[in-house]
Amino acid sequence: MIQPEEGGTRGAVAGPVSKVLARLPTAHRVLGRLRGVELAVALFIIVLFAALIVLVPLLGLPDPIHQHLENRLLPPGTDHLFGTDQLGRDVFSRVLFGGRTSLPAAIAVVAIGFTVGTLVGAVAGFLGGAVDQVLSRVTDMFFAFPVLVLAMAVAAALGASLVNGVVALAVVWWMSYMRVSRGMVLDLKNRDYVVASRAAGRRRSGILARVIMPNVLPALLVMAALDVGRAVLMFAMLSFLGLGAKPPEPEWGSMVANGATVMEQWWVSTFPGLAILVLVFAFNLLGDSIRDALDPWVRGRR
Repeated sequence: MIQPEEGGTRGAVAGPVSKVLARLPTAHRVLGRLRGVELAVALFIIVLFAALIVLVPLLGLPDPIHQHLENRLLPPGTDHLFGTDQLGRDVFSRVLFGGRTSLPAAIAVVAIGFTVGTLVGAVAGFLGGAVDQVLSRVTDMFFAFPVLVLAMAVAAALGASLVNGVVALAVVWWMSYMRVSRGMVLDLKNRDYVVASRAAGRRRSGILARVIMPNVLPALLVMAALDVGRAVLMFAMLSFLGLGAKPPEPEWGSMVANGATVMEQWWVSTFPGLAILVLVFAFNLLGDSIRDALDPWVRGRR
């Protein structure tokens, strides 16, 4: 009986196997799909929150400020989806209206910090010399203090209010953008295309604005996307400590603080805490997705 050659058997088996393996998704395809799913989940959560925050006055929910003492501390149910707090106010309504305070405040903090830090860092890196030394030492002085402690000091000096809370966080928010912007400008200003722009007679302001900054902004935008979630958390911490939005204005941090006094009624603090958690998680996913899309090293691996 003639035995089949070993090589022929392996070739017969290897053919179907190789076809099956070729149909399996490769690593970069799997990673690409995962990143696509992360981006979709992040955008869905953020758009859903934004839509609810914008449309909440049209939903016919109970007044988030008006007190109903006869309905104090009711558990979640059909009449009150998230229950009620110590003053009979609907927690679901207060969570949604609180988003109209927390999310815009966080975006304002990041926008101010992004603008100021980017401009200061770009000027310091591009001009160099004494200007760079002075601006860098001022930044180092701000970095010497813990961010939350410095924000608390500024908020306490200005007084507790929504606007003062935004200002207090903005005062401590620009330093990271300054460091990144300065470092990238220092790296880019001696590149060949920048030297060629100088040789062509372009003005220094034009070189900085039109040649260097377009290469700096993508990295800073990734930082800003990640920072919105962190700013939501920091503003909630200020309000938790009584240095942010003033009662009875609904705000997630102050709602968590109110719920801490009635821990047996878990829903008073749990639902605003979950709102903070989900929104911060969504912005972190969004920032990671943007970073992966813009980072050439990640694109090369994929």
